[in-house]
Amino acid sequence: MLIRLAIRNLLRNPRRTVAVLLTIAVGTGSLFLFHGFNSGIMNQYRDNTVHARFGHGQVNTRGYREQVFEAPWEHWIADWEHVGGRLKQIPGVEFLFPRLGFAALLTNGRVTVSGRGEAIDGVAESRFFTTLNVIDGRMLSGEPDGILLGRGIARALDVHAGSKLTVMVQDEHGRINRAELTVVGVFYTGLREIDDALFRIQLAQGQKLLGTDRVESIALGLRSVDDWDQVEQVIAKEFPDLEAASFAILDEVYYQHSVDWLAAQFAVIRLIILAMVVLGIFNTVSISILDRKQEIGNLRANGESVAEVTWLLLVEGAGLGVLGAALGIVIALGLDATFLRNGILMPAAPGITRQFRVSIEFQPAMALLAFCLGTAATLVATALAAIRVVRMPIGEALRAV
Repeated sequence: MLIRLAIRNLLRNPRRTVAVLLTIAVGTGSLFLFHGFNSGIMNQYRDNTVHARFGHGQVNTRGYREQVFEAPWEHWIADWEHVGGRLKQIPGVEFLFPRLGFAALLTNGRVTVSGRGEAIDGVAESRFFTTLNVIDGRMLSGEPDGILLGRGIARALDVHAGSKLTVMVQDEHGRINRAELTVVGVFYTGLREIDDALFRIQLAQGQKLLGTDRVESIALGLRSVDDWDQVEQVIAKEFPDLEAASFAILDEVYYQHSVDWLAAQFAVIRLIILAMVVLGIFNTVSISILDRKQEIGNLRANGESVAEVTWLLLVEGAGLGVLGAALGIVIALGLDATFLRNGILMPAAPGITRQFRVSIEFQPAMALLAFCLGTAATLVATALAAIRVVRMPIGEALRAV
């Protein structure tokens, strides 16, 4: 009976009911959209870090990253193919990327510049590292004498895809080795320190230049970011001479610091939005109840108790809260599927020199949180306004205009 009466009361004044529903829906939907936008930016940062350079993590000999060695090649991973074979068997590991890092000079015959080289498995890495943004030519893949240049180096040398370069490297015995290579492509990641210095060649070519059969590190591509903890535990248990570091540690300055800063900023913005949403819902619901003083006075005059009238208003508020919050979630999903389906084009973020699109990434937990907040705000506003009105003297309520 109480529910039926609450429904009749809501339908009796459709204009007021629609106004309250839209207020709740807009507030809930805004909060839901902001959560999705926040998640999208964080995941964009993560994907750019994982798929531009580091993978999900990296394996080195223990203590290698924290120290500077006079002869670093002595601390590289020996018999890396055997180690890689076991790493590939760990659940969650899908890709292995053996690498060598080295300093080199590059010349086109007229200009000579210094750079930081990475010798890589071009075929494997071309399938995983998809955010390098090749702007000229193509990714380094199976070309044995190919070289992939960062945009800054390419501009300094005034070269493009198809140009010839000479790379000069000092090996572990102090000899200067040279290689004549062909530029297969020019890339940029959006990180100036990478684009202005990094170039990539094939692993076999790099080992030949450096006179070694070892690798400096093995980067890992996982099935999911969530698999990293398990992979790290297996590596620590089975390979005591090796240590694994996740991409968040490897790129602490760009990724982790940026994410921590954005998380703190978004927490403040989320609090402001939440306060505005709650106050907006509270104001609309309170006004709608205060406008019903005569109606509530008539109920009291007909013998309804304070508790019965309060429960009636709370049932109405609960219905409005549930319907309005659900409508807000649906509206947010609809906006994402239509106007925001291509994401939001954002300006260059801290540490990045390129624009990027942020997709609204919704999660069930976000929907539940926004729904609960919208419903709870409606119930609290209804309860506070109801207590104030139902306790008014009946005569005063009946005289209200």
